[in-house]
Amino acid sequence: MGDVTLRKALGDYKSVYMPYRNFAERTRIEYQNDLVDLIGFIERLGMHFVNSLGLSIIERYVAYLEQKGFASLTRKRKVVAIRSFLSFLYQDGYIHTDIGRRVVLPFTESPSPYVLTQKECDRLRNACADSPRDSAIIELILQTGIKLSELVHLTQDDIDFDESAKDYGTMRILGSRGKKERVIPLNNKACMALQNYFSVRNIAENGVLFLNRFGKALGESGVQKMLRKRLRSAGIGSASIQTLRHTFGVQHLAKGTSIKTIQEVMGLKDARSTAVYQSLAKEVITREMQENSL
Repeated sequence: MGDVTLRKALGDYKSVYMPYRNFAERTRIEYQNDLVDLIGFIERLGMHFVNSLGLSIIERYVAYLEQKGFASLTRKRKVVAIRSFLSFLYQDGYIHTDIGRRVVLPFTESPSPYVLTQKECDRLRNACADSPRDSAIIELILQTGIKLSELVHLTQDDIDFDESAKDYGTMRILGSRGKKERVIPLNNKACMALQNYFSVRNIAENGVLFLNRFGKALGESGVQKMLRKRLRSAGIGSASIQTLRHTFGVQHLAKGTSIKTIQEVMGLKDARSTAVYQSLAKEVITREMQENSL
């Protein structure tokens, strides 16, 4: 079937393979546009048939995309579309070599996570000053980097205040799916926020730490909804629970806490997960040096 034109093969891909794989409408449009661009590039080289396809031609096209200044994520999407097309051609006998598996995806750099400044943290605290529960939730994430899934499963028994110093304590995080549990130290800000919450908290039979207004366990969606409301009040956009976690990691690293300690407290298995914090921590230090110059 090597004498089939590239455009005829693309038409078959669109009418047969895309419906078979149940691609979303947006994906179908993007893939078709990407593949039309590929075929146009190949045709400008004087090639019009499926049997002209080869790994070297695809690699040449990907290099061309980089030269034209396409963003890495855009190039990655285009290559994913090309691999899908090549897979179809191989499975349906248009080509006899599965070259799609040999096409390497372009490297894409992960965007740096958004981190709150000290002033933004203070505005967020002020925005939830009317709610001991919301204040405790936000303070706990900022001071420990706890995950949302861990936060909603905390119980009263997981919090232990130091009897000799009420402004210090520990928090136990139970491991899920056989994961090891860990104990996180609580500083005075976290302890004070929790104690304020305990002083007004309704008693619950199940002992869950954070409750909704009906006295039931506050779920993940409830926490996210609350945070969005408080962020709007504080005039902070494009932030999330992950933003608070990243803020914990970066701010602690900027103030001298070791990567190993941050990794253990946040429950991260791979040290590479915190690697991006190092460059962000340098930015935080530089910014604070400028803001607090003598």
